[in-house]
Amino acid sequence: MTDHEPNPRQQELIDSTDGIYRVDAGAGTGKTFTVTRRYANIVQQDDVTPEDVLLVTFTNNAAAEMRERIVEHCHYGMRELGDAPIQTFHSLCHDLLEEHGHAAPTHLGIDDRITGSTRLVEDELVEEALFQQFINRFSDNHPEYDDILRAVSGPVELLGLVKQLAAKGVFPDAEGWYRDGERHLDGDFEVFEALFEEENEPRNDGRKQSKLRSKLNRYGRNACYLPEAPEKHEIRGEGKQVPEVLAHSVFEEDRSGLKAFVHDVYYEYLVFALQRNYLNFGFLQLFAYVLLCENHRLRDEVAFEYVMIDEFQDSSEIQFKLALLLADTDNICVVGDWKQSIYSFQYADVDNIVHFNERLKQFAQELNTDHERVGFSTDSVTPIELTENYRSTQAILDFSEQALVTPAASSDTVDKGEVQDRVVSLDSNAAHENTRIEALQSEDEHEAVLAKIEEIAGNDDYQIEAGADDDAEGGGLRAPRYEDIAVVTRTRDFGRDLLQTAEEYGLPMAYEGGIELFRTDQAKLLLAWLRILEDDADRGWAVVLEDAGYTYDEVNDILETGDCPGSMRSFRESLRGMETLGGVARCVFQRYGYDGATADVVLHTIQSIHDTTTLTRGDLIRFIERSIEAGSTHEVHTGTGTNSVTVQTIHATKGLEYPIVVLANMNSGRFPPSSGGGSTITYDDPVGLRQHEVYSADAHGHPHIYDNWRTDVLQACLPRNYHEERRLLYVAITRAESHVVFTAGEDPNTFLEGLPVDIDSVTPDLGEITATETEQTTLDVTVPTPDGPVGHTPHTLMRDDVFEGVDGGRGTEFGNQVHDFAEAYALGEEVMPSNDDERRVATFLDSLDGELLVEEDASLPLTVDGTQVTVSGIVDLIHVTPDAVEIVDYKTDRGRHGEPEYRKQLSVYYHVVKAVYSDRQVTTSIFYTEEGKRQSIEPLSIAILENVVAEAGQPS
Repeated sequence: MTDHEPNPRQQELIDSTDGIYRVDAGAGTGKTFTVTRRYANIVQQDDVTPEDVLLVTFTNNAAAEMRERIVEHCHYGMRELGDAPIQTFHSLCHDLLEEHGHAAPTHLGIDDRITGSTRLVEDELVEEALFQQFINRFSDNHPEYDDILRAVSGPVELLGLVKQLAAKGVFPDAEGWYRDGERHLDGDFEVFEALFEEENEPRNDGRKQSKLRSKLNRYGRNACYLPEAPEKHEIRGEGKQVPEVLAHSVFEEDRSGLKAFVHDVYYEYLVFALQRNYLNFGFLQLFAYVLLCENHRLRDEVAFEYVMIDEFQDSSEIQFKLALLLADTDNICVVGDWKQSIYSFQYADVDNIVHFNERLKQFAQELNTDHERVGFSTDSVTPIELTENYRSTQAILDFSEQALVTPAASSDTVDKGEVQDRVVSLDSNAAHENTRIEALQSEDEHEAVLAKIEEIAGNDDYQIEAGADDDAEGGGLRAPRYEDIAVVTRTRDFGRDLLQTAEEYGLPMAYEGGIELFRTDQAKLLLAWLRILEDDADRGWAVVLEDAGYTYDEVNDILETGDCPGSMRSFRESLRGMETLGGVARCVFQRYGYDGATADVVLHTIQSIHDTTTLTRGDLIRFIERSIEAGSTHEVHTGTGTNSVTVQTIHATKGLEYPIVVLANMNSGRFPPSSGGGSTITYDDPVGLRQHEVYSADAHGHPHIYDNWRTDVLQACLPRNYHEERRLLYVAITRAESHVVFTAGEDPNTFLEGLPVDIDSVTPDLGEITATETEQTTLDVTVPTPDGPVGHTPHTLMRDDVFEGVDGGRGTEFGNQVHDFAEAYALGEEVMPSNDDERRVATFLDSLDGELLVEEDASLPLTVDGTQVTVSGIVDLIHVTPDAVEIVDYKTDRGRHGEPEYRKQLSVYYHVVKAVYSDRQVTTSIFYTEEGKRQSIEPLSIAILENVVAEAGQPS
């Protein structure tokens, strides 16, 4: 949103500083604009400082953006706000534990400490590997749980359960469950009974059987129950309803053994993590919550006079409670939009904002049960609604509301009146209303999407609002480019396949977001060679032979005779000489020419798992296999230049906006996705902890894993969460500024059929696409990547002691801010300097008249003691002119103490750039932003750099 004077609703929030506020901030209504001005207004008061105000965001990037905007509207500078509590819940809890919480585990009866060196495991795949190690040891130590573990399909589902309970605020201690946690595990029969009765109500004024009785017609289908399970006719009863007694018989089940198992897994995993000196995000919050509950003096000491929480619809139950524990007064403001709550899989609880008033009172009462922890009244809550939308046209906003009342499946019913009563309609601020909302279907949906993109690009029928840098005609509108279009999908697979099809036709496209890492070609070939190294497995040879072009019959013949091609046998022997898994992976990727983002992430993940755990190569193979089965994802970004179509999942688009959105794969079974098999042990409100499969050694005369009939019936009573699917559809539509296009294959989903848009059947006719795209140079020396480890960054070659004891430093965060500004300014983005350093950077960049390359990857192979290593880093700025190339590195230091060490860094960049621009003079310099001056640096020779690497030590 561009800067403007606050509208009346925004101004109301800015001025409303004291008291409890629940703010409904719809899509594109200037939430960040308003929240930052409210913060600035609060700290402008004489008796308030930034340390008195907690502003919680949900990403570190959002926190940095908040700081920058606040600086523009108050007398505090970035230096004063650098340490202010403008941060995520996770970083807030980390800081709290680091300063006060070393003994926090003792409150749960754990005789261990959180140390200053305790690391945070952020990579989910790495933690899954660690949890695999834990569960192997747990199963050896607990033979009493063998039967439960036999029924569990995979240990990762238990890790997910632990994280879910932690987000709920349910923790184990040495004696049982912390505070009243066990009541959650037992469930709430009264709430369940109400759901049961609603599902069991006869339909059509009593003429048609209940929805529940209809669902239970599938009872026992594809299931195998223990002998005591009732027959279907007993479950369904006669008439239009199932017997009322069924509610009690399915809910009341002895779960003491299951609760003991979950307790011991949960508690011992906490101990395991602490013993290995790591925590995950959930455990950070867990220990911070326990610390604040138990240490009353500390809670009073660290509490804030003002608490503001952004994106409150994405908060979990424990985060709501943490906010109450950290509030010293009733000056609490939560800002969010229930219509954009789409992260339940990450434990976000939409009821936090939908039922804010009720939960506020409930959680305060729970926290005050045995001691007053919330010392203010929760009775008075003021609602504020932001309704002026600065993103989309009115046509799109009106259409998006239809998504919230459209059934997601034939069995789905929507209480339209209840939803519409809750919706706060938005008013568009758009200058133009030329919106096209279209839908198409085709047998070849991928090609149809590409054909539609080709039709849109450059087409005046799809004009969009021109930006400040556009030379637009016709009243501020211009024809769209590729970069104005985003293809968004509910699931990842369609986007990945679309990207491949786009590459075949030459259409520039970039995939942004999480992919199933171990399903990629890079990971499949690496896994194949690991299998070959482990036991010469046919499964490995079949993959590499097929990839090499051998037919099915040829592969079978080779596997039968064992006569593999000589080049492959030689390659296998060369891999056997590799000492590290990282070396094996690099060698495999080099053989197949994989050197992009996906290969880098696979390599980094494999190396992290190997370095962090004690998994053998065989263990790692099995871990990768399980990750493939589970569909584990990882963030990989594959940019292809500046003018390219973006492909993302709907989840990844949250908070973003595009002139034109193509919502693809609107197909049955894809949006909403078909329900999968699910986990063996689950927690759900209000039925609590449940086990879906049970193991019996002799129930029918032989060992078998049986379905739990009670859980099957319970699941039929619980409505599927189609509400979140509707919110996902709403989020996708409201990403669009001007136009929306829906696409489907042969079987459109219920959403598309229910939305007020005509569906056109098309037959795509695509030829080769000739697109002009802008790509930056990749500064890699064109020699094979060495088999040895990519061992260093330029920073690892520097002596740390040079930077110790330096007074007056401005911190890493300030340096990052200046670097981010420099990058954005050099790329021509609309950014304004917020301090003197940034102003000096802007003046310097304005003085350059050549091509500017920013944040370029640079990799330099070196030979050290007979071993090849690679030093890899990122160059801040490369200024390219016809005769010369200048390498510039920004430094925010206030002195020249680091210059000898920075020389090593710039020397690496020099040799990489010189190899690319061998025909031009290459120079290196440091731009000191404090002074606005450049210092020329004489680069070191390759021989000296190799000595520097040798002295730094070979990487392990």
